[in-house]
Parts: sequence; structure tokens; C-alpha cells
Amino acid sequence: MSSVVLSDVSFAWPDGTVVFDGLSLAVAAGRSGLIGLNGSGKSTLLRLIAGELQPARGSVTVTGSLEYLPQHVTLDASLRVDEVLGIAGVRAALRAIEAGSVDVAQFTAVGDDWDAEERARAELDRLGLAHVSLDRHIGQLSGGESVLLLLGARFLARPDVLLLDEPTNNLDRDARERLYAAVEAWPGRIVLVSHDRELLERVDQIGELRGGDLRWYGGTFTDYEDAVARQQEVAERIVRSAESDVRRQKRDLAAARVTLDRRVRYGQKMYDTKREPKMIMNARKRAAQVSAGKHRNLHLDRLGGAQDRLTAAEEAIRDDNEITVDLPATSVPAGRTVLTLDRVRPVFGPVTDLIVRGPERIALVGPNGAGKTTLLRTIVGELAPLAGTVGASVPVRFLPQRLDRLDDALTVVENVGRAAPTATDLQIRSRLARFLFRGTRADQPAGTLSGGERFRASLAALLLAEPPPQLLLLDEPTNNLDLASVRQLASALTAYRGALIVASHDRPFLEEIGITRRLVIDRNES
Repeated sequence: MSSVVLSDVSFAWPDGTVVFDGLSLAVAAGRSGLIGLNGSGKSTLLRLIAGELQPARGSVTVTGSLEYLPQHVTLDASLRVDEVLGIAGVRAALRAIEAGSVDVAQFTAVGDDWDAEERARAELDRLGLAHVSLDRHIGQLSGGESVLLLLGARFLARPDVLLLDEPTNNLDRDARERLYAAVEAWPGRIVLVSHDRELLERVDQIGELRGGDLRWYGGTFTDYEDAVARQQEVAERIVRSAESDVRRQKRDLAAARVTLDRRVRYGQKMYDTKREPKMIMNARKRAAQVSAGKHRNLHLDRLGGAQDRLTAAEEAIRDDNEITVDLPATSVPAGRTVLTLDRVRPVFGPVTDLIVRGPERIALVGPNGAGKTTLLRTIVGELAPLAGTVGASVPVRFLPQRLDRLDDALTVVENVGRAAPTATDLQIRSRLARFLFRGTRADQPAGTLSGGERFRASLAALLLAEPPPQLLLLDEPTNNLDLASVRQLASALTAYRGALIVASHDRPFLEEIGITRRLVIDRNES
């Protein structure tokens, strides 16, 4: 039986940034999905479980064999496929035995793994890599094929515990479907970090990292969303009740102060008229002061308690801020021709004819390596076509897959200012507030932004540019975004009034932003 248990684990980076402080958890059997905002510690948690990082305090206990596939892996291009799969030594021994060798070392190398090649070929076939030879070098594979090969190596090892970090990144539609099937069929304990909602619909439980703690929710991602929605309804009712209590305690404190002031004035009047002996009046004055102090402190304590309850209730409310986009200048009339591609042959990919009219929303779909990114770069003029013409009749903006259009040395305000040179600083800050950059957050250097913040800053620079873009081109915009950022992007694009061309393998995202048609780019087309 395998198990994964963390007890009182604390971990901080060398610069002092605390990731976990006293985290304890046990991973249930079956398929577990880990979610959370960018920077919440999901990848760090996997690395702690895998033993790549050591906690400053506490323990990480894993029973059974473990395999781990990180989000970013650099492979030596000279490696052969069988070396990545871990069967190169077994294959060499099998070849020697087949050639007549009786060396005990060769038989020891094979062990019980006489069907290693057959199992490897079956695993590659299951992942859509049947065309890949075991003797092929990694440098001859595409990026998506390399990711699938690494997944195949982990599956082939048949570990008791399998850790996967964003396994669907850089996979096309067909490869994702094959990965979904492999995960559903996995018999062991699997923990995967992902923002892919379709993959998260295939798990048995969801673990959400938030504020350094992890909370488990039984069921799929839809079950998680339903549970969170119910929690938020309860939390909002508690907040309203706590707010009402705070208002009541403030009224009671104000009324108590009025009453005490009246008593003080009455006592002073009695003292001034000297209706009773001075000793008695002084005693009554001291008693009144003590009573007044106790009364005031009682109401202050009640108010403080009510405010503490309100603070605790508000902390349970999730920050579900959405990007607000209201850019009427981006609007395109229905029927107006926005873009024309006439027999365009990019430097890579098939010949394409396309007419985009009005505020159409087009999904650019196709397998990895078919030329989707090349076509987008050709449309915006970054690459010249080998033949044909590109005609855009409206302002066009492009958000590449790598968010590298920001100057890391400049602040968010300054980066947006470069795209909108006639806008005043106040105008830029007002517009940035709609993208959740308020106050000092707008003055952060781009190089210090988190992944989600960098995405929002890039989107702001894109949409707030002058002239306003009436045609947006986006290349795999949901890659490397946490689920909250994906939701914010979908909200922004839903409100956007111009035309849209999006290259994406994220089917739920495409449905959410209201795609009107699909343009299929096939690597087999000429």
C-alpha cells in the first residue's frame, strides 16, 4: 500500500519568502488534483513530496515507489527514445542474449523484464507515438511529442505514486485526449497540478492551496465549484450578520456615551449647587466615574468583538475580483470586413484563405506543429508570407504565448504608457484599476510580477493601446495561467467588442468566450 503524508511541514525560499508554515496533509488513494493561484506553492509541494526539496521543519513520508514529472524539463537532444524510457540497458542485454551471449550479467540486466520493448511500444502507441522509433533521438521530436514521451516513461515505470505538474501544457487536442484516458485508467495513486478543467473533471478529489493551507474537496472540479459556491453563500450571510452586529454595537456605544455624559453633567450640577456634603458628593463622583468607565469598556469590548467577528467573516469571502473591460472604441460593426487572407502561404504551414467580418470570434485549432503560431505572426506582420496577401482594415494587436512584450525594468503604468503615449498618468491608472492594478500595485516593476499579474499587465497594455485594437490575436492564452486568471481572461474577452482569433486547445475556455467558428490548421495540408 502506498501513502503520502506531510506532518507539520515548513518551507521557505533562501530570500526568506515563506511558502508553508506547519502544513499537514495526507493524500487519499486514487486521482488527486491540486489547484490554487499562481505562487500558492503547488509545484513546491510536489517537489517536497518528490524529495527534490527538503522542509525546514516537519516530515514528508512517501511509501512505495514514486515518479515525478515537473512542469519544465530540459532533455538532452542526443538521447535516444529508449534511454528516456529507461529500457536502453534491457534492450542492449536482450540483443546480446539473442546473439548467443550466456553472460550472467546480461540475464541479470534483463531480470523479469523480457517484454520491455513490447510494453514500451504499447505505451507509446497509447499516447499516440506509434510512429516514434525507440532508436530515434529526442532532438528529432516536437515539443508536444517530447512531453508525451516523458509521460510515457513515467507510466512505463508503473510507480505506486505518480506526480504530474501541468501535464497538458503544450499538448494539442489529440494528445490531451490520450492523456485524459491514461489518467482515468491509472490504477495507482496520482497527484497532478493542473489548470486544465477537463483533466480536473477526471479526478476523485480536489486539493486547493490557499494561504499556505490545503483543503480537500471530494469529487471533480465541478463538485469543487459547487461546494465553494455553497460556502460563499454561507460566508456572505455571516458577513451581513456581522456587519449588522457592528452597526448595532456602534449605536449602543453612542447611546451609552450620551447617557454617561448626562450623568456627568447632573453630578457636576449637584456639586456646583452643593446640595449634599462635599464628602458624599466626592464619593458619588468617584463611584460614577468608575461605573461610567466600566460601562464604556463593556460597550467597547462588545464593539471590538463584533468587529473581530466581521473581520473573520470577511476573510472567508474569496477575492473574486473580475477584470472590467468597457472599451466602446474596440467595437466592430456586424458585416464589416476586418481581415482578409488571400492564398497566404506562411514560412511554415498550409496555404490559408480567410475573411473575418464584424466581431467574429474564431478559434484557430489543429495539432502541435501545424503552423498556428506562424500564421498569427504572419497576420501581424512579424513574419512575411512566402505568397499571398494579408489585409487588415482595423488596428490589430497580438498577445503571444510567451508574455515577453513587457519591459521588466519599467512599472506597469510605464509599460501601458508606452502603448498609449497620449494618455495621462491619471487616465492610465484609472484604466489599470479595471485590470486590478490599484494604488501602489500599478507602480510595481514588470520584472517583479507573478505569472497572473504579468498576464493581466500584458492584457492591459494590449487592450489600452492607441489606437484601440479592433482585432485581437491570442496564442494559447490559458497556458501557465491559474484557474482564477483563466476566469478573468474569459470575463475580459466576453466583454471585448472587437474581432478575435484565438489559438487554443482549451475547449471549455473557447466555449466560455463564445467562439463563433473554427479554422482548422492541419500539418498534412499543402
